[in-house]
This record gives sequence, structure tokens and C-alpha cells, in this order.
Amino acid sequence: MSEQTVWQFSDDRGQLSTAGRRPSRVLAYVQAGATLWDHGIRPSGIFGSDHDGAVPDRAKTGSLPPDEVDYLGAGSALDVDTLLRGAPDLVVAVSYGGGHVYGLAPETAKHLEEHVPVVVVDVGQARSFDGIGERFAELARSLGAGGTPAATQDLDTVRDRLRALGAGPSRPRVLALSPAGQEQAHLARPRMWPELRVLTELGVDLVEPAEGPGANWSTAGWAAAAELRPAVVLTDIRSNATPVDRLRSNADWSALERAAAVVPWNPEPVCSPQTHARFLTLVADAVEAARQG
Repeated sequence: MSEQTVWQFSDDRGQLSTAGRRPSRVLAYVQAGATLWDHGIRPSGIFGSDHDGAVPDRAKTGSLPPDEVDYLGAGSALDVDTLLRGAPDLVVAVSYGGGHVYGLAPETAKHLEEHVPVVVVDVGQARSFDGIGERFAELARSLGAGGTPAATQDLDTVRDRLRALGAGPSRPRVLALSPAGQEQAHLARPRMWPELRVLTELGVDLVEPAEGPGANWSTAGWAAAAELRPAVVLTDIRSNATPVDRLRSNADWSALERAAAVVPWNPEPVCSPQTHARFLTLVADAVEAARQG
């Protein structure tokens, strides 16, 4: 590191970002910003993807107080001038593979890097959830964050609890899905979602939907979802998913809700130990109740 380079970080594209001082005005994709917040790094601004709207999606912001962090907008509506209006000295983005910046138009992402360093963290299915979390932790440490030992201990505890629940002969079936209106749902393929793979590795019996088109999801009617007879349903709570209170006029969803515990699930999770531990605790509580029931 030269005398002029005080800070540097190599991202998941293999691209090295450098600066003459440690960045302090970080603009981040909402998932990344919420994760950095949990590590003690306060982003100066956040932005969303085309799935988001004019206000931040509370399912994605985690513990980050949206009223205290500037939200610049979402997806293709964003241009370079908007992204630079708060004078960020670092942009933290995410990718689902291939190094492509998620949430921004390719030309916008390209021109943004002409003005400010951009660090991209791969959050796709090619990496384990622990690996994603460690990359964010490395980035946070480079920006001045300390460790989170209490959160790590909580995470270890709930993982041990889930292993014990998954070790018995009778394992409740767990289905992860994203409601897509009155007629259908997108059923998650567990192997494609790092946080769901954690559950599988801990012994949770996650339902694998039928083979067919769709790399991440299998789209099916509510009757087909109900026929899978899960004891626990992990339900997408992002703003682009249909809220469950709008589904109760559907008889198949109502039957599913009566028979299964419904647990909120964010497919774009905050990748910190404390938020991950809270999600695993909700799953463990539901699985334990299903076993006892």
C-alpha cells in the first residue's frame, strides 16, 4: 500500500478499490446498507432495485432507521447524478453472479465507477450464506467496524437448536414461497437461496418443488402449494410480494394458513449474524411448535 493509499478493498469481481482516506460517506444497495448498519457502519444513503418503489422496503432495511438515511430511489429510475448527489466516497453494491451490479442499469453502473469507487459483493447462490456474511464483515472492518461477538454467540446457539430439532425421526415439512397474487405462488428452490441452504444443512426438511422452468422458483397455483402439506411456510414479505392479508379470500391459502405456521422470510436477507440469528430463531420456534403439535 503506497503512502497515498490509506484504504483498499478487493471486491468479488477481483477489482481493487483504493482511496487516500478511509471512506466515510457510503452509498449502498439497501441489502448491503442494512448489513453494514448491523456491523456499526452508518451508510449515508441507500438505493433499491426495480422491485422497489419510491420508499424503502421495510422488509429489506432491517435495523437501519430509514428516516435517518437518505433513500435515493430504485432501479432504472436512478441515474448517475442522483446517485452522486450526496457526494459518496464509496458505493457498495451486490451481484447475483458474473460481477453484474444488481439494481442499476448497466450503463449507470459503468458511468458511476468513473466518479467513485464501487465495491461489489456477490450474494448469489454460488457462495454460502456464511461466506456472504464474512465478505460483508471484511468490508465493514476495512471501514472501521469492530466485531460482533455477542451476535455470533447467539447465532451459534440457535444453529445448535435447529440441528437438534432436525435430528429426530419426524421432521416437519417447511415450504418457502413468494405470494404472487390470488391465483399463484412462486415456490422457492431451496438450493438456490443461501439462507435456505443453511436451513437444509442444519437438518430442516425444506420442500423441493417440482422440476420445471424457473431457476430460483417454481410457479404453481395455491391448490398445488397446499397439496404439499407443509407444517411451516416461509413467506416472502418484500414489497413486491402479495401481502398475506390480501390472500385470505382464497380458500387454498386459507387452508394452508390454518394448517401451517407462517414465518416471515426476506429472500434478500440482511447478511449479519444478529439478523440471521433472529430469522433462524423464528424458524426454530415454528419447527418446534409443529413437532409438539
